Amino acid sequence: MKPPAILILSETSVAIARQIQAALPTAIVYGLAGRTQLVDVSYAKFGETVRELFSNGTPIVGICASGILIRSLAPLLSDKRAEPPVIAVAEDGSAVVPLLGGLTGANELAIAIAHALETKAAITATGQLRFNVVLEAPPSGYQLTNPDHAKAFTSDLIAGATVKLVGDAPWLRQSNLPFTPDGTHTLEVTDRATTGSATHLVYQPVAVRGKLAIVGTGPGAAEWMSPEVKALLQAATDLVGYKTYLDLVGTFAQGKRHESDNRVEIDRARQALDLAADGRSVVVVSSGDPGIYAMAAAVFEVIDREAKPAWQQLDIHVAPGISAMQAAAAAIGAPLGHDFCAISLSDILKPWSVIEQRLAAAAQADFVIALYNPVSKQRVWQLEQAKALLLQWRSPTTPVVLARNLGRSGQSVLVKPLADLATTDADMRTVLLIGSSKTRTIARNDGGMWVYTPREYHDEKAIGG
Repeated sequence: MKPPAILILSETSVAIARQIQAALPTAIVYGLAGRTQLVDVSYAKFGETVRELFSNGTPIVGICASGILIRSLAPLLSDKRAEPPVIAVAEDGSAVVPLLGGLTGANELAIAIAHALETKAAITATGQLRFNVVLEAPPSGYQLTNPDHAKAFTSDLIAGATVKLVGDAPWLRQSNLPFTPDGTHTLEVTDRATTGSATHLVYQPVAVRGKLAIVGTGPGAAEWMSPEVKALLQAATDLVGYKTYLDLVGTFAQGKRHESDNRVEIDRARQALDLAADGRSVVVVSSGDPGIYAMAAAVFEVIDREAKPAWQQLDIHVAPGISAMQAAAAAIGAPLGHDFCAISLSDILKPWSVIEQRLAAAAQADFVIALYNPVSKQRVWQLEQAKALLLQWRSPTTPVVLARNLGRSGQSVLVKPLADLATTDADMRTVLLIGSSKTRTIARNDGGMWVYTPREYHDEKAIGG
């Protein structure tokens, strides 16, 4: 189940929302913009937000009247077996009503919320009330092979039919079903192919495929980490990543750590996929954004190359983070205010000739250029060659932003002209932003400066001139 979304409409509901969140640690509190402040995520329109979350399969807990939830979701209702749980909670916490998702955990979720609020969930499903079980919704690890017969089967039991159990099923034995050795109806748990009927429900054990989330922590500061990423970290059974990155999320995650060197991305991706295939809830930790020169591509590369059937069945989710170039731009002003591109100077995974072609093309097209991986202990000449190439199309006075250790101890942001750029200015923890011909600087009263690229582009002179 995805982390639930708790939606509130006013600041007075924050306290109830936090009570619920304490019982559901992965839940995220969404508050209406302009009416709430102390929330995890702000939203502008209630109906649109509810429909988007519902369509994405996110469990919804609305601290509001049930009617507004029903009216918002009515156009989307089609398959009760696929609907995520939707719970309505009274603003004072006195009522908890599961509206949708009885077959996907809504009743259990409502009971957990009610317990946290010291009230009682308004469960209306007759099977749940009478027998303390929903026959259409077996626990994880089992599937009902003939779900279309479940409604008639339950109706018969309510009318007085008895049932016998064939096979081992602890969740059924713990229910209040009317079991007798010679029951008129049968519940069977088997791994054999068996045809069921309206008086014979068949459950089969299934392999529990795990979950894999690839998250971006941003540059490193906790306040730059999204609520979604924090929730995924908290829910993880296993954490896979470079030791430095795992250390950054230590306060948010309690799962088992699987540390590795920063240069073994493919091995790390393979390990994460194998752990998830074993039924684990795995998080691969990247800094910045996982889809920008990071682990998301590595994971999908491994899936594509090796094509293991067990990996194809995994629930894989990529959770974005603030990229280094975004953080660098924000720290100095708005140098990415117009068209820009990103180029890595590392020639480990692509030849230097390709990097030169891309630098030349970007420089001639007058993009602002974010340079990743500018210098390492083994690569000390690439930045100097990139500078020489850029100077063929850029003015020597072009502002260059050098941002290092963003969001971490020792953060520094320096601006200097392109002509003065030196290899010693950067390392693997530095991202560079090379201005376009339009990028400007503004002197500040404190001796520093802002850097920005205007949104308008007037071609009063040749590009790159």
